[in-house]
Amino acid sequence: MNSDIVDLRSFYSTTLGRVAEQSIGMALASVWAGIPNERLVGLGYALPWLDRFGSDAERVFAFMPATQGAVNWPPSRPSSTALVFDEELPLVDSSIDRMLLVHSLEHAENPRETLKEVWRVLSPAGRVVIVVPNRRGVWARFEHTPFGTGRPFSRGQLNELLRDANFTPSAWSEALMFPPSRRRFMLRFHNILERTGRRFWPIFSGVIVVEAQKRLYQGVPVAQRASRRVFMPVLTPQGAGRHARERGE
Repeated sequence: MNSDIVDLRSFYSTTLGRVAEQSIGMALASVWAGIPNERLVGLGYALPWLDRFGSDAERVFAFMPATQGAVNWPPSRPSSTALVFDEELPLVDSSIDRMLLVHSLEHAENPRETLKEVWRVLSPAGRVVIVVPNRRGVWARFEHTPFGTGRPFSRGQLNELLRDANFTPSAWSEALMFPPSRRRFMLRFHNILERTGRRFWPIFSGVIVVEAQKRLYQGVPVAQRASRRVFMPVLTPQGAGRHARERGE
């Protein structure tokens, strides 16, 4: 099951969502190395963190998968949002310095092909930062949060997937050490649980965060790939042409 854009926005507007955003932001900060004048792209639903980590970037774009839907961003400036197919990004080769994937890889039809496409658009020194649900964590077992949908990963699975796509993992982190409870009583202790969990039970975190660098020394076969998707304008009434012909119009 994929997360819908409406559900994602609704979740991050709740108290639990805001606390989760802060927790993931701390984990991202621990692996986020500064790149001057970088070109940054968020794939999936990365808006809460693009506002924070993209403030010093030269350009920032928010790519949202067609299966998820899209919203205008940023609200007070010209839109930097695009609705995309994650295996065919509308970018030229080696044009982006960093990509941030949140609520993306776990919903990809083919995660390996998605990462290969990310590899294509990243510059030779490019980096990808990925946030995915942890298959050992509690958050992946409850569907009232976006982390309970899609395909969760273990660290070993994510490491193998990245290496198969010619990335070298360089930094790891964890977030969401507290249970996904909506009760305010539990949320009051999220800071304590987050600090304690990072020390004593990181293997059971809600999400895994990894930064990986593009690997260049291994050859990548080049092949023409035909899209499996057929895009259709949503405002075109289906069957209108056939009925018109039957009436002789």
